[in-house]
Amino acid sequence: MAELSNQLMALTVLAYLAAMVCYAGEYAFGKRSHIGRAALVGAGAPVPDLEKAPERDRGELVGRIGVALNLIALALHLATTVTRGIAAERMPWGNMYEYILSTALIGSAVWAGVLLRKPAVRHLGLFASLTLVVLLGAAALVAYTPVGPLVPALNSYWYVFHVSTIIISSGIFLVGVVPAAMFLIKNGWDTGKRGFPYTLGKRVGDAGTLERLTFRLHAFAFPLFTFGALIAGPLWAEASWGRYWGWDPKEVWAFISWIVYAAYLHARATPSVKRTTATWIAVIGFVTMLMNLFGVNLFFEGLHSYA
Repeated sequence: MAELSNQLMALTVLAYLAAMVCYAGEYAFGKRSHIGRAALVGAGAPVPDLEKAPERDRGELVGRIGVALNLIALALHLATTVTRGIAAERMPWGNMYEYILSTALIGSAVWAGVLLRKPAVRHLGLFASLTLVVLLGAAALVAYTPVGPLVPALNSYWYVFHVSTIIISSGIFLVGVVPAAMFLIKNGWDTGKRGFPYTLGKRVGDAGTLERLTFRLHAFAFPLFTFGALIAGPLWAEASWGRYWGWDPKEVWAFISWIVYAAYLHARATPSVKRTTATWIAVIGFVTMLMNLFGVNLFFEGLHSYA
């Protein structure tokens, strides 16, 4: 099963990469965007008959192939994670490799759900699939660990409550940073900025849609992250190490992430704060999450080093 999981991992990355290429093809060469048509419909404006345009048909076809490949990649990703868990005879969250694998799976599933509910944001598929390819590539090349038993410190019922909620919330934050970054780029393009990366905003749809999607994803993930990082984590620490807080690097950076995301939600709810300012805070929050995932695990030693 462990070898099968490794083989499925390679297929998963290839499938995400193929989906990314299709999304890139639609993004780069599609003459017209379905997001524009959706915006017209939502505004009640007359919509031109775009279905007969050959260039749109080609872009639409490539985009739909990208979605199909994305769903195939998600199925392969799920199979990779499940076979890893079967091989280990436990939940596949026991080390950094498995954590990235599971977090990316949640992110991919959330992205698929967003696609099904909001087809108009399909243009974000290029950036969502790119993020997944980079994370899974890093997991395979930098963090891969052979299947093994849990270290004794993880043999606790808190293992399920703490790690699962952190993985779910992190996966949602992973997806949430994509519309956040594209909102900033699109807003810059709309306000006249023409240098890189604002040129990427030329083919991106309505900035307001991106901003609202960013907020909804973060608002949903934040309570889960709060429970996992600030409630379940300290309770498990007290049960295992006899203290709720010990300035461990992982604890410190998790708290920093929580503060930044709380600041984003507060800023987003404050009328006097610009939406661009609030969104930058969300992007910074994701940077702190990456620091907690890679920087702390690779460059610091602490009680969470086994992760």
